[in-house]
Formats: sequence, structure tokens, C-alpha cells
Amino acid sequence: MVPPAVRFKSLLVSLIVLGVCAVALAKDDDHRNVLPPPGTPIISAATTMTGDSNPYGVAFVPDGFPTGGLLAPGDLVVSNFNGPSGFQGTGSSILRITQAGAVSIFFQGPPPPAPGIGLTTALGVLKKGFVIAGAVPTTDGTCATVTAGELLIFDRNGNIVANPSDSNLLDGPWDLTIRDRGDHAQVFVSNVLSGTVTRLNLMIPSGGNPVVESETQIASGYKTDCSDAAVVVGPTGLALDHDGDSLFVASTDDNAIFVVRDAVNRKTDGGKGRLVYRDDAHLHGPLALALAPNGHLITANGDAVNEDDSHVSYYVEFTRNGHFVSWFQIDTVIGSAFGLAVKESDEHVLFAAVDDNTSMLEEWSEDEH
Repeated sequence: MVPPAVRFKSLLVSLIVLGVCAVALAKDDDHRNVLPPPGTPIISAATTMTGDSNPYGVAFVPDGFPTGGLLAPGDLVVSNFNGPSGFQGTGSSILRITQAGAVSIFFQGPPPPAPGIGLTTALGVLKKGFVIAGAVPTTDGTCATVTAGELLIFDRNGNIVANPSDSNLLDGPWDLTIRDRGDHAQVFVSNVLSGTVTRLNLMIPSGGNPVVESETQIASGYKTDCSDAAVVVGPTGLALDHDGDSLFVASTDDNAIFVVRDAVNRKTDGGKGRLVYRDDAHLHGPLALALAPNGHLITANGDAVNEDDSHVSYYVEFTRNGHFVSWFQIDTVIGSAFGLAVKESDEHVLFAAVDDNTSMLEEWSEDEH
């Protein structure tokens, strides 16, 4: 017979464990939403200053970013996929947008007839003063001329200081997310042509430019295909949880979100990972992906897959357990949603997103719940 004191202790431990699990579940399944942004955007800025259009990548400049260059903490950077010709995969400009809504050029490639760069959703900023962008160029805006592309690393004055390229491990860098540790950083890159995800380990020496120490393929098997709407479709948005254990992958052509475990340390290919969210009612070709301060994930519907004419150009919020929370329509024209970024600022959540149809960057501010 188990003594009463032992039974009570066992019951107490069980209740504590259940309580911890319940709190964890409640946190993940908290249905308080970041979307839809309330009211009028605080910023509405055109991204066509250089003649480029079709904005894809969006990123906030983090706190601690060094002064004395073209960017300041709190700014947004936006990359364009289309050049002045209108062809996809020929855009060559990255714009700076301040929190006052002022627009200026951070980087502009050579004008036509020089070949375009095709800047993608892959766009991020390092606290040490560097911007990383992905490029997947075409010559005529079609899948027939698309090439593997490269990553471009810029200093804070918009100068290219490195351009990592590898046809095996960087095959169509379509989006990225960064784990920034100051003098070291890990850059996770989705490859739209090979259907893979690559992790780059960077070292950023004091006073020097980033150096790639290693590259590792950590995920693969995501569907890829040519697309008239977006040149190609394949793995796109990436979001890393705060502990660095779970990398979420928005696989456009699979119309699903997956999670790859041990993303920071893994030395082997984890395949697609585990399916997290498949929802044909709310997912229509998920593209960019971000982890919000409330623990939810937000993705953009590109409408190139599982098209629904009655629900176009939506940003979708859902929990990490795969439960739909809310969604927000940025435009009534199909295929207008693409890049997004989320930032916690004081007691507000800032949500920035592009409208591909109007070539605008819009930002909303919402009080934290």
C-alpha cells in the first residue's frame, strides 16, 4: 500500500506537470491575434522610386545597428523583384523606408541594358551593420531563363562586400531568416529551385566583413514548379523559434507549413520535417513567414497554388499547433501579398507587408494584447 504522503506528493507532481503543459499549450494556442491590423496604416510608401516594381522582401533594421550609414534602427528595407521592363527576376533595387515614411535608395544595381538581379523575398539585416539579400535573376521574366542566383551582402552604405554562391547549396535563394549573435550569425535560406533549405554559419570579425564558415543542407523534398504568376514556386518563408530548435518552412507548392527540428545544430538533412499546418480553406500558396511576438505564425498567400477567387491576397495568422486564428486582406487583386515583417516595439507590435499589385509597403501599429 502506498503511504498517503507519497500519494499526495505524486499527485502534486502530476498536477504541476499538467499545469505546465496547460500553460505551454495555452501560450501556443492563444487565439488573441496580431492580424488584422486595425485602421489606417501608419506608413504607406511606394517602392517604385528607381523604376523597379513588384516588392518582395521586407525587413526591419534591428536595434543596435551602427550609425553613420544609409540605415538607422527602426527603418524598413524593401527589395524589388521586377525591373523597369516589368519582367520578373530583373529588379535591382533595395529601398530604405523610415518610420516617418520617407523613402530613399539603399542599393541600386546598374541600369538597363545591364542584366537585372531579381531580388527576392530573401532579405535580412545583421546587427553588426550588414544587409543580406537573395537574387534569382531571369532575362525575360520566365522560368525558362531563371538561374541559380546568389546571396548579396551589403555594408551599411549599400556596397556589396560579399556574394556567396553555390549551385548545390544556394539554388534559387527565395527567402531567409537570421539567428543573429553579433559576431556570429546563422542564415537559413530556402532554395526555390532545388526545394531545399541551407544553413550558413557566418563569422563577422570586428571591423571586417562577414565570412562564410560553413554551409549545411538541413531540409529537402519540398515541391517546386514553374509558375506564370511567380516564375517559380517552392519553399519560401522561414521562421525560427526563439530557442533556435524549430525552423518553420512555408512550402508554397505543397500548400503547407512544416517544421524542422534542431535547425541550429543539425548536421544532417531532415527532409521536409513534420507537417504543422495544412488548411485548404485558408492557405493558398503560402509565401513569406514570420513569428509574431504572441507566438503565432503569419504567412502570405500568393494565390499561385490552391487559388480561391473569393479569398485573394490574404495574410494568414495561425498557431504553431496548426490552428487558424485570423486573416487580413491587403488587396482585392489576386497575388498582391508576398513579403512581411513583424517587430515588437515598446508596447506595440509593428506589422509591415508589401502589396505587389500597387507596389506599396504598408505598416500598421497595434497595441499588444
